[in-house]
Amino acid sequence: MNLNSTVYKRMPSRDLADDLDREDDASDALLSAMDQNSGNPSWKLSLPHVCVATISSFLFGYHLGVVNEPLESISMDLGFAGNTLAEGFVVSMCLGGALIGCLFSGWISDGIGRRRAFQLSALPMILGAFLSASSRSMEGMLFGRFLVGTGMGLGPTVASLYVTEVSPPSVRGTYGSFIQIATCLGLIAALFIGIPVKEVVGWWRVCFWVSAVPAAFLALCMEFCAESPHWLYKRGRVGEAEIEFERLLGLFHVKSAMAELSRSDRGDESESIRYSELFYGRHFRVVFIGTMLFALQQLSGINAVFYFSSVVFRSAGVPSEIANVCVGFANLSGSIIAMLLMDKLGRKILLLGSFLGMAASMGLQVVATTLHHQDSWHVYLSVGGMLLFVLAFALGAGPVPGLLLPEIFPNKIRAKAMALCMSVHWVVNFFVGLLFLRLLEQLGAKMFCMSNL
Repeated sequence: MNLNSTVYKRMPSRDLADDLDREDDASDALLSAMDQNSGNPSWKLSLPHVCVATISSFLFGYHLGVVNEPLESISMDLGFAGNTLAEGFVVSMCLGGALIGCLFSGWISDGIGRRRAFQLSALPMILGAFLSASSRSMEGMLFGRFLVGTGMGLGPTVASLYVTEVSPPSVRGTYGSFIQIATCLGLIAALFIGIPVKEVVGWWRVCFWVSAVPAAFLALCMEFCAESPHWLYKRGRVGEAEIEFERLLGLFHVKSAMAELSRSDRGDESESIRYSELFYGRHFRVVFIGTMLFALQQLSGINAVFYFSSVVFRSAGVPSEIANVCVGFANLSGSIIAMLLMDKLGRKILLLGSFLGMAASMGLQVVATTLHHQDSWHVYLSVGGMLLFVLAFALGAGPVPGLLLPEIFPNKIRAKAMALCMSVHWVVNFFVGLLFLRLLEQLGAKMFCMSNL
C-alpha cells in the first residue's frame, strides 16, 4: 500500500488520473462479469450431454413406429398373414419387454449410475435389432422384439431422470421437451424408412438393421458424457459431483448448485427406499398422481395412431404414406411448440390445454363418423381430427409427464417412483398394441375414431 502511494506521488497528475480511470474501468468490467455469472448458468455446457441422452428417446420412437408400414409384409414373409392377434403380438411383445426393463430401471440407474444405465440399455436394442432383422419365424421376431423392448423400457426412464438432473433450472422445461422431440424424430424416421417396403422385397429387414446404428452411437457417446451429479452426491461422491457440476453449469455455479442439492436431499440420508413404501405413507399421493398421468396418457389411445395408422388409413381409402408423414409432422410440430412454451406457460397449463384439445379433436372425429353416409369429405374431416389429436397430444400430454414427475419426486424415491409410473405406461400400452387390431377387425375402420373415448 505504501509503495503504491509513493508511486502515485511521483506520477504527474494527468498520468495519475488516467491510471485511476483504467482501474475504474477494470473494476466495472469485473463487477459486470460477476453479475453475469451470478445469473442463470449457460445452457451451452449441458446441451451436448442432453442431446446424447435423447438418442434413447429417438430409439424409443423409432421402435414404436418401425412395424407400422412393414407389418403386412412381415406377416406375409413369416407366415401369419391375416392373423390379427399374431400381428398384435409382434407390436406388443416389444412393449412387454419394455415393462420388464422399466421395472428394473430404478435399481439399475441407482446401482450403476445414469451413464452406465444408458449404455446397458443400448445392448439389448442392438442384439434385438439383429435378431428381428434376420428372423425366419414368428418366434424369432417375437424374441428380437422382446429384447429391444427391455432396452426401450430402461432407456427413456433413465433419460427423464438424467435430463432433469443435468439441466440448468432456467432451461429444464425446454430440455425436457427434447425428449418428446427426439421421440417424434424417431417415429418420422421409422415411417420414412418404411416407405419402400411395398416395392422392395424384404425391405422390412433393413428397417430393423438401421436401428442398431443409433443404439451403438448412444453407447459410445455416453462414455464421454457427464454422470448425474445428483446420483454422485447420493452415493457420497461429493468431489466428483462438484466436478460434474463444473462441466455442466460452469465454475461460478458449482457452490450454488451443491447448496441446492444439499437442501433438496435433506432428510434423505436414510437407506434406500423399497418399492412397497411407494404405496403408503407420505409418498403415496405423489406416486399416485404420477401413475395416473401416465395411465391417462396411454388410455387416450395415442399409440394406436403410431402403431396402426397405416392399416386404418388403407381401410378408410386414404393413402397411408401421405397420411403417416402428416401424423409424424403434426407430432413434431406440437413438440416444438411445447418446447418453446414449456418454461413460459408452465407444465400445468400445457397439460390441461393438451387434454382439452384432444377431447375437442375426438369430438370432431365422432361428428365425421356420424356423417359417413354423406359425401366422401367426412373421411378427410376424420383424418383432420386425428392430426389435431396428435398435435394436441404433443403440446402437453406427451412431454409433460416425463418432465414433471422427476421434478416433483424427492431424490430419495425418484428413480424407483419413475420406474413404477413408467411401468403403468407400458402395461396400458401393451394392451393397446395387443388388442387394437382385433377390435378393428370386429368393429370396422370407424372404430378408429372412437378408440380414444
